[in-house]
Amino acid sequence: MADRGLIPDADAGADRGAGIGRIALRIALIYLAARVVTTVFLLIAAELSGFASRFGPDPSLADLILGWDSRWYWIVAETGYPSVLPRTESGDVAENQWAFMPLYAYLAKLVGLPFGQWYVGAFIVSVLAGYGASVVLYLLLREKIDAAAAMWAVAFFAAGPLAALFQVGYAEPLFLLWLFLALWCVVRRRYGWVYLLIPLMGYTRPGILAFALFLALFGIWRFVTRSREPLSGREAAHVVVLGLLAVCVGFSWQVIAGWVTGEAGAYLATELAWRRNWIPGEAAFFPFEGFVSASAFWFGTVWGLPSTLGYVALAASVLGVAALLLFVPQVKRLGVEVRLWSGSYLVYLLLVFFPQSSIFRLLLPLSPLWGAVAVPRSTTWRTSVLALCLIGQWWWIYNMYALGNAIWQIP
Repeated sequence: MADRGLIPDADAGADRGAGIGRIALRIALIYLAARVVTTVFLLIAAELSGFASRFGPDPSLADLILGWDSRWYWIVAETGYPSVLPRTESGDVAENQWAFMPLYAYLAKLVGLPFGQWYVGAFIVSVLAGYGASVVLYLLLREKIDAAAAMWAVAFFAAGPLAALFQVGYAEPLFLLWLFLALWCVVRRRYGWVYLLIPLMGYTRPGILAFALFLALFGIWRFVTRSREPLSGREAAHVVVLGLLAVCVGFSWQVIAGWVTGEAGAYLATELAWRRNWIPGEAAFFPFEGFVSASAFWFGTVWGLPSTLGYVALAASVLGVAALLLFVPQVKRLGVEVRLWSGSYLVYLLLVFFPQSSIFRLLLPLSPLWGAVAVPRSTTWRTSVLALCLIGQWWWIYNMYALGNAIWQIP
């Protein structure tokens, strides 16, 4: 039986017959309802915020919009990037603007000009980008799954545990919009638009190197399966050139930071400044070292367990996620493009990230996997997942905005 629950079902023919305007309106209603719920959660968090919280007692919604990393984007918009890297008393590079890409910061400033406030522009950009990402996510998933499942996946995305990011000054919603558009273009083999989307992604937030890896794996897959779907020289050239473009864009920010500051390692040193808040003395970057160090840090230093358990948990997690992407039927239904992207992005995180409380936010680019969660045609299942999304959203908002006073309460 088709699901007749929260979101009306529609077969593939009816969905194709419906205009994009009707689909966009339906998604707008879902997205608006989710934003109302998030606003209520944020207002409650503001009421619960006390003197121990980062935000103090009785913060306004504007204070929350400008909280945490949002303030760094605001600093970028107002003062730009430092030509001389700030230093700590020990001589290490201190936290600074070079860790944050410019596109979101300056776009929010432009949009906020009529209102005279950067945070208003940031709110508008985040909300609209989140809605655009929701529409494109539907179109992306609709290529592989039925209309009802795709619409439910959008509901999970719009109301998910990290949905507050659609209403604060973070670059994630804008990045997701570019990313989903790029993936949709690849699925439909419309590579021309991806030439524009790669720089947009690359200068919105880090992650474009993961897309370069995705294109490399996708190109290999297209070559291996060329007997099933012919691979023209034109398409092969597009995939190769786009991959090289993504690599160039991915490393260009390091070159720009080094050129402006006169220090070749300015960007990596800036990123390590945040990691030293967790592990003092971190002085150099090595691939995979972040996850290995974090395994010992969380299990040994924080939880008082044997560090070897951390390594075992890390290995088990990697194997478990690989099995999920390779063998779970619901995930396989999403198509090879979504699976290759998910694997590429997770490898990228393993290479460069030090896992801490921000890991939840860093997992947002895996949002197309909501489609796999939405595939089972059970009203009970889908409504239960949506309820868990809302519970998770409140838990995240409460910890990050009402409390925000522990090392694991940093978004």
